[in-house]
Amino acid sequence: MATLVELMQGSAALTAALAGLLGLLVGSFLNVVIYRLPLMLQREWRSQCLEYLQVDPKKVKTADPVAGHETFNLLKPDSHCPVCQKPVRPWQNIPVLSYLLLGGRCSQCQTKIHWRYPVVEILTALLSALVAWQFGATWACLAALAFTWSLVSLTVIDIDHQLLPDNITLPLLWLGLLLSVTGFGTGVTPADALLGASIGYLSLWSIYWVFKLLTGREGMGYGDFKLLAAIGAWLGWQQLLTVIILSSLTGAVIGITLAVIAGRDKNIPMSFGPYLAVAGFIALIWGDAISNTYISMLVTR
Repeated sequence: MATLVELMQGSAALTAALAGLLGLLVGSFLNVVIYRLPLMLQREWRSQCLEYLQVDPKKVKTADPVAGHETFNLLKPDSHCPVCQKPVRPWQNIPVLSYLLLGGRCSQCQTKIHWRYPVVEILTALLSALVAWQFGATWACLAALAFTWSLVSLTVIDIDHQLLPDNITLPLLWLGLLLSVTGFGTGVTPADALLGASIGYLSLWSIYWVFKLLTGREGMGYGDFKLLAAIGAWLGWQQLLTVIILSSLTGAVIGITLAVIAGRDKNIPMSFGPYLAVAGFIALIWGDAISNTYISMLVTR
């Protein structure tokens, strides 16, 4: 009797379907990371500042971002309604399905549950299925899934807080370099991964300083440098130009659209991390095809 792995290796559709189901579960956890990690960092930074200033926290008016929870991390406290504090039961925490059955509201106080929770779950499932379809039942698929899930988390956190946490970007960078050495990554050699990380970081770092010297303003954050370095470590230096072009074009189009249609103030900073993440995922799946198409166009001219 064929094992599940053998069945998956013989059927791209089965592999994609199972990856999609896994993506739903992971997407539910990513919602926890997206909500809690910034709050955990804010609490940590607040504590460090008060300790450095030798100030008693009880005498400070600035509220603890997670007041009421002595322990606050990705595991504790258990999921609960932020309004009535009712714990979320396991059967109320089934990805997407529970949201639909509850009508998008808390079962006790009827507070609306944000629509983004099922959207993140569905998006993670679809992206996971696409990765599995592209890479098949391989070690590279598992690596690409981890890369993709990290990009999803970083995208939403940056949209919410204009923050790309080191807790995600740096492990992602080191994991990309490590996988290139072990051979369990996306097929990038150690040399290409190291060059990708270095060039990725230094390219945006250089742009940052040129812009700052010319205008006196900061055009992006250091988190963007680290994210592009991580993408370079995973995809190699060869994909960096594609990522930078795609992210810049996407950012320009969305920025102009928001300014013209939604009346968004052009002086309000925009997060660049989501565009890097989208471009990084596109390069993961179609990067070689895009590069080959561009090279063939140049050759035929």
